[in-house]
Amino acid sequence: MLFNSFEFLLFFPVVTLIYFLLPHKFRWFHLLAASCLFYMFFVPIYILILIFTIVIDYIAGIAIENSSGARKKWFLILSLAANIGVLGFFKYYNFFALNINGFFHVTNIKGHVNLLDIILPIGLSFHTFQAMSYNIEIYRGNQKAERHFGIYSLYVMFYPQLVAGPIERPQNMLHQFHERKYFNWTDVREGLKIMLWGLFKKVVISDRLALIDNNIFDKPHQYTGIPLLLGAVFFAFQLYCDFSGYSDIALGSARVMGYDLMLNFNRPFVSKSISEVWRRWHISLSTWLNDYLFTPTVTSLRNWGSGAIVIGLMLTFFVSGFWHGAGWKFIVWGLILGVAIIYEFFTRKWRKKLFKKLPKWLGDSLSVLLTFCFFAFSCVFCRAHDIKDSIYIVTHFFTGWGQTLSYTGFKAMVTAIGGNDLIFGAFNLGIGVLLIIILELLQSRMQGNNPGTVVAGKPLVVRWGFYLAMAVSVVLLGAFNQQEFFYFQF
Repeated sequence: MLFNSFEFLLFFPVVTLIYFLLPHKFRWFHLLAASCLFYMFFVPIYILILIFTIVIDYIAGIAIENSSGARKKWFLILSLAANIGVLGFFKYYNFFALNINGFFHVTNIKGHVNLLDIILPIGLSFHTFQAMSYNIEIYRGNQKAERHFGIYSLYVMFYPQLVAGPIERPQNMLHQFHERKYFNWTDVREGLKIMLWGLFKKVVISDRLALIDNNIFDKPHQYTGIPLLLGAVFFAFQLYCDFSGYSDIALGSARVMGYDLMLNFNRPFVSKSISEVWRRWHISLSTWLNDYLFTPTVTSLRNWGSGAIVIGLMLTFFVSGFWHGAGWKFIVWGLILGVAIIYEFFTRKWRKKLFKKLPKWLGDSLSVLLTFCFFAFSCVFCRAHDIKDSIYIVTHFFTGWGQTLSYTGFKAMVTAIGGNDLIFGAFNLGIGVLLIIILELLQSRMQGNNPGTVVAGKPLVVRWGFYLAMAVSVVLLGAFNQQEFFYFQF
């Protein structure tokens, strides 16, 4: 079920109303049943995969807690192997099969690996990492094993964050499912505001920018120069509003019922470095990779000095790229970011001295601008169809400007972007630029992801006028084409 669907518009209030009407002891079952229904809206049979991993991890968690020494470690390994095995089969089998067949063809080795007609279960990467963190935390002694099978199942399947996170740690969520929740008007009000903000970012900004991006990235070889740059910039904002919009709706819907999910985005486009972007973008994944991959790697190689940092970063961003998608373009994307952060690590003193020579406002502005440009450049590898298209786009950013800047060339560009419709293209282009400006202005006055902080302390008519304007924008400007959230493919 999509958050931007009419089904969810009915699902959410009904589930929430029943939740508050039920006695506390039945609420876990109600939320678990609702979460199963929510997930089965996509491909019903794939709920069996979730059940399989839930049973394995539930048993493994208790076994890890009750064991010690090598036996404890083996139970953790078996749990991780089961999760990674399921993820590897459904997400990466055909990728490896295609590459093995390609190797056979190049080397003239006789052999062929059959491809399988399988569909990646929605959200598999997210709930796999969440399930893995559960048993890792038990192994480290930071979390007690959950004995209530239903509560543990709800931890993995909680519908607000089941499909695309945030990837929650057991320390934050498990105790909340045991706590008695009461109807709280403040939680309801603030949760609905956050949901409205997330919906605005998704259907008004992201999906409208997608109307332009799709025409550019689906036929990149028809363009050079400005349209390709425009596509890269618009896609960076589209991706941000798509994923952070999902996270906001998740956080808001959980907040209405009294549950607190972690903040997953914190204005990444005001970052002054790529490493800062990584700390502000998809925070639940970046902290997961830092805690369970980067830090253990660097610690184990601490005698290697700076080499440990380099290896840890490259391994972390290789895994991050591969986690995002079964394709070489995602691996390249991850490695590009890894190289950028390694560069920042070795040049931080030199860059600090350089920017001290500039006025602070100029140095900060240049840092933010250069960081965003590099991030938008890297995002091309996420959006383009393959490596070949990605290379074409980034190598043609600065060609053909003279032709495009002419009246005839600009008109042709806008017409092409609009799908051979000049008026439609001009409207979407103008609205896209305006929406990006509005987004950044609002976020500059916003605390966290709560739009209510923009008009906090203002008269009642101003506050309600602000929310009404946002709701009207969703209705009038929203691209209600049931477009899936971009991160669903991960």
